[in-house]
Amino acid sequence: MPEQLAFTIEVFLNGLMAGVLYALVALGFVLIYKASGIFNYAQGVMALFAALTLVGIIDGQVPFSHLINAIFGTDVHHFGWHVNAFVAILLTMLVMIVLAYCVQRFVFRYLVGQEPIILFMATIGLAYFLEGVGDLMWGSEIKTLDVGLPQGINSYIDETTFNLTGYGFFIDNLDIIASLVAAVLVIVLVLFAQYTKQGRAMRAVADDHQAALSVGVSLNFIWILVWSLAGFVALVAGIMWGAKSGVQFSLSLIALKALPVLMLGGFTSIPGAIVGGLIIGVGEKLFEFLIGAPYLGGATENWFAYMLALLFLVFRPQGLFGEKIIERV
Repeated sequence: MPEQLAFTIEVFLNGLMAGVLYALVALGFVLIYKASGIFNYAQGVMALFAALTLVGIIDGQVPFSHLINAIFGTDVHHFGWHVNAFVAILLTMLVMIVLAYCVQRFVFRYLVGQEPIILFMATIGLAYFLEGVGDLMWGSEIKTLDVGLPQGINSYIDETTFNLTGYGFFIDNLDIIASLVAAVLVIVLVLFAQYTKQGRAMRAVADDHQAALSVGVSLNFIWILVWSLAGFVALVAGIMWGAKSGVQFSLSLIALKALPVLMLGGFTSIPGAIVGGLIIGVGEKLFEFLIGAPYLGGATENWFAYMLALLFLVFRPQGLFGEKIIERV
């Protein structure tokens, strides 16, 4: 196989893996928008907050230790124990459920029936609040997240492709795990949204708050449920991204990469989030490899996804799998 073709195939495969990670973040946006009609600006910060909490629990870090030490003059930072990764993930999920309850109890219960822009502004405030609380609870330094996931080059793929093509493909084990997890998440969430009573209630709430209330749907319960699901997706995304590049406050910026994913796949489609993520991941990697680096000086990955999303907005504003807009005049 020619070397250029082998390079292209490797870039394509790595693009698929990157796209899956983008899709994991986009899934949280889709869940909340699909269930409540709210575009959750705070989803990226939720992934950061979940990852910070997970690292803090694993390392036995004392929450708000900097604040406690400043007020009381103590020097306490750790409890002196380490928590098993699986137990820590369960405890972090419990924290995200409590967060979902607090979001509903103290924010969105007062905004029932309000315009979508009001709800969107509330999520912006929530994003900055969570970022500040995360910094105050766990500190702002870069943290290493290790939950036992395999990382580094997959030697089997490397050896197999070298024997077949004369060139070994570099595929990260963590990216393979992320792909499998994303596939399982999509299947479970699609089945939940389509075939359960709660899933149908979520769609009813998204269509019309007042109409859902009139037929006996508990708006409070549905919002707690959907924010808990989004918190779970944020936790999974935080684990994958945190294990890949460390837990740091730039992790919240991955939400920006989810925006073009949503524009391509559609704001209300769970499978669309995956398809959109794969298109963005493959597109930006191939464009950088084939056009950006040779002809444009590189660094095209930072803007290619947004340019592609703009093209989709011109020709298909609802996305590939979004609900079609039907207007009668």
